[in-house]
Amino acid sequence: MPARFSLTMSAAHSTSTYHQMSFYTLPTVNITVTLLIALGAACFLKYRSGLKAVAHFPGMRVPFYPTHFPGAILPTTWWNPGYLFLWNWRHTNYTQFGVDTFSVVPFIAGSPSFYTANLDVLRQVAGGGHKTSFAKIDSKYDMMRVWGMNLLSADKEMWRKHRRVVAPAFNPQLYQEVWAKTLQIYQEALIAEGWNQKKAVSIPCIQTITFKVALLIIAQCGFGFDFGWSDPPRSSSGCMSVQEAFGVVTNNHLLICFAPKWLLHLPYKRFQEVREAQEEVGNFMKAQVAERKKLVSLKKMEIVGNDIFTTLVKANEDEGGKFQLDDSELIGNVFVMLLAGHETTAHALAAALGLLSVDQEIQEEVYQQILSVCGQDGEPSFEDYEKLDKVQAVFYEAARLFPAAHILFREAWEDTILRIPKAEGQDGTVNIPVPKDTPVIVDMVGVQYNPRYFEDPTVFKPSRWHGISNDSDAFLAFSIGPRACVGRKFASFEAVAFLTSMLRDFSVYPLLSEGETIGNWKARVLDAKLGITLGVKDVPLKLVKRI
Repeated sequence: MPARFSLTMSAAHSTSTYHQMSFYTLPTVNITVTLLIALGAACFLKYRSGLKAVAHFPGMRVPFYPTHFPGAILPTTWWNPGYLFLWNWRHTNYTQFGVDTFSVVPFIAGSPSFYTANLDVLRQVAGGGHKTSFAKIDSKYDMMRVWGMNLLSADKEMWRKHRRVVAPAFNPQLYQEVWAKTLQIYQEALIAEGWNQKKAVSIPCIQTITFKVALLIIAQCGFGFDFGWSDPPRSSSGCMSVQEAFGVVTNNHLLICFAPKWLLHLPYKRFQEVREAQEEVGNFMKAQVAERKKLVSLKKMEIVGNDIFTTLVKANEDEGGKFQLDDSELIGNVFVMLLAGHETTAHALAAALGLLSVDQEIQEEVYQQILSVCGQDGEPSFEDYEKLDKVQAVFYEAARLFPAAHILFREAWEDTILRIPKAEGQDGTVNIPVPKDTPVIVDMVGVQYNPRYFEDPTVFKPSRWHGISNDSDAFLAFSIGPRACVGRKFASFEAVAFLTSMLRDFSVYPLLSEGETIGNWKARVLDAKLGITLGVKDVPLKLVKRI
């Protein structure tokens, strides 16, 4: 074939290919451009609508809402706050806007909302349910209803019904039991862990201790179960013990809440253990409700004691009528106490010990008070609680710096007005119209680090709690007003008894990695991690016997 013909054919082929490419490419480009324009227009309209919903109040303008997919799973960056932005940006979230409330307007996914670290706004949206135009965002509390409706997830009339039955269970007799059981469990741990035979003990993660203490306390005082520190995890028949089942359920609550049911039937050891534990605990709790009802009806409560579960069943049986809870609601309330009380107290105790380990001056001050109140050898008494105010203060300050209930979700159930205080130093408020269904998020991390309420908010300063009444609304980590945590005193008595016992016996120091400085340890350890609640990261400590 002549070269000229070959070139001509080649050119013709190229021209044909070009036209084919143009035929397929141009429509594709046009469709893509059209879709991008449509998407841009939709985002623009959503953005304008969002600005209107928050009345153009200053705040963050982001592609995705921080607590929804995909924004929640993306890392915290300048363009995406992410789920942990309330903690990661706690020092700058509000200073950049000059006021302790701001708006969030997403322009791709999510609803416009308000975030606040202001107590006046908190009282407006979560004051008590009587005169507020705001209610809990129901979907945000689904994970707390796995075992049944309860005080924490209920709202309005349902909340008052649950509060009426639950409140009597928290009484002075219960707190005495908490104190005595905590001292007993601490002594069991000393012997079982061999601490009483050693001059120094290294604990890679103090939460392994604080979580077990908190679980045993809530099991004994909340349920009346006679669990011990050294009980074997398996019964003699090889079945999972109730104690082990409770531990597995509490440690895997997120998996139980959000995983599809079929997942737990896959042939993997962890899933099988979770399923077995869930079934064991569920069956056990149903049987316990029936047994306690029978004992209450026969007036034989002394057989099972003054634990929360039994007192709750009695209070419920005494109610009758429309105020009576069904069995699932009874179990739901006990479980929420197990989950909330167990995890929050354990994290706060770990944080308290970690903070004391790097501030030896405060630790010594607390130790001297313990000696003056309890002596070196005598067992701390229940009556010593009020005198151990410096120990209490350490616990409250740790709970402030690492607030377990770090976020409260509310939304307007009607068109209303939010009265937002102006910046600190300025009088008056700004009235912002809030359309129905608009979320208002209370940032409890922001509240606890707000210089309006706490001087030097980033500093570990237990002395800020000295002389403050135990009924004061200053204890924001436990919420305020009628909805304040019903278990606050339970947690406080447990914490003071445990910290008093440990700090009297041991000096606490940070357990450093090779070549690590105290400053490096603080940066690595005294940071937050998020599970069901917010808590401190794993805290490695060294205990040195004082005598």
